[in-house]
Amino acid sequence: MRDDRVSGFDDCWNRIGVRGDMSCERLSEYVRCLNCPVFEVAAAKLLDQPMPLVDLTWHDPRAAGAASHAALTSHSRDKQDGESFLVFRIGGEWLALPTPIFARIVQTRTVHTLPHRQHRAVLGVVNVQGELLVCLSLAHLLGFEPEAAGARDDRTRLDLPRLLVIARGDEHAVLPVDQVDGVQRFARSTFCAPPATLSHTAAAHTRAVVGWRGVSVGLLDADALFDTLNRSLG
Repeated sequence: MRDDRVSGFDDCWNRIGVRGDMSCERLSEYVRCLNCPVFEVAAAKLLDQPMPLVDLTWHDPRAAGAASHAALTSHSRDKQDGESFLVFRIGGEWLALPTPIFARIVQTRTVHTLPHRQHRAVLGVVNVQGELLVCLSLAHLLGFEPEAAGARDDRTRLDLPRLLVIARGDEHAVLPVDQVDGVQRFARSTFCAPPATLSHTAAAHTRAVVGWRGVSVGLLDADALFDTLNRSLG
């Protein structure tokens, strides 16, 4: 659709330019109309023109006000009652951590083992964009063995192993996972207490459990996790 504001000058790009029959002799030099000084001058003239007035008399201010109030109320309620988590799988366990602690998600790469490591959760170090970061097994930290239940999940296409880079201030760590589903927002009203069947270690790092897509997701406590990570490196 032609803009009425260009009627005051020749919009040659629509006639003989790339949007027309391409007969303009300048195309051999400039290739595209965007590169042509004629187009540049026309664009400057168009931008200098005042914006058209818009008739707002048809709007119902009461309906608009009610809709705005409802939207703000809904947004405020969601913001207060919901938290954002990244959901991932290790073996047969679905877990989640608060979204703000994630620095990046990268493809798997070589983990270089460290000599004389004192904690079996410390897998080694991994190079992430030129920086060597400690790589730790979240399964070992939480006290479960991923090998015991590591079936491939076919519900999403994002079922490839990944490395999660997490950060708290200057503290960084890398966590290998079997699958990343993505960011989900869970309402606090859906949080349930961790089941009594959890090991003591896992329970100490789990804020709550939520039902999601037919499985239970353990919502991990980020601060408790970083405190344990720091102790494991001691």
